[in-house]
Amino acid sequence: MINTKNINTKIFFEEATKEIIISDTRKELLTNIANLIISEYKERERINLNFICTHNSRRSQFAQVWSFFAIEYFNLKNIFAYSGGTEVTAFHRNTVKSLQKTGFEFNIKDFSHQNPHYVISFKGSKNNILGFSKIYDDPNNAYPYIAITTCDSADENCPFIPDAISRFHLPYSDPKSTDNTDLVTEGYLKTSKQIAGEIFFIFNMIKKEQ
Repeated sequence: MINTKNINTKIFFEEATKEIIISDTRKELLTNIANLIISEYKERERINLNFICTHNSRRSQFAQVWSFFAIEYFNLKNIFAYSGGTEVTAFHRNTVKSLQKTGFEFNIKDFSHQNPHYVISFKGSKNNILGFSKIYDDPNNAYPYIAITTCDSADENCPFIPDAISRFHLPYSDPKSTDNTDLVTEGYLKTSKQIAGEIFFIFNMIKKEQ
């Protein structure tokens, strides 16, 4: 059972890597992602990661936000995280609520019932990111980038991403299945924890090579 009270961001991030289960196959994939970032890091002035999911509403947003946290947590320079979709919807309210429960702050920059834009930060953060649903090649996403697709439909619907240095498929279970149920809070936190723990795995490897 996941604690549904508000949780400190750093504590949640550190506990995630200890509590989640990562199969050997999954570890190999995460290691390949980390190794490419490490390799590219030596050749480029900056590395851009673009997490892509169909609606850019849940899993890709979790991945971007936790990568944003990981970059500061591990004190990494010139690595930037973005996200996008194959269509525009909205940064789902349950995703926002789940991230708020783990200490992220969301301030509305541009209000829209359809697709509000949020300035996202956390306690003690040096920087912030802009969060909203957008197409993966939106001008707000810097390129070239390493593309990481986070749901099956995005991988199928994006056969060619011209600005991608490389592309990985890192799928996660969709917490959408818990919307409008009593399990919604736990469901979203479970997905958030799985993503946070795997992001920790990737960036911890990168940090060790610095």
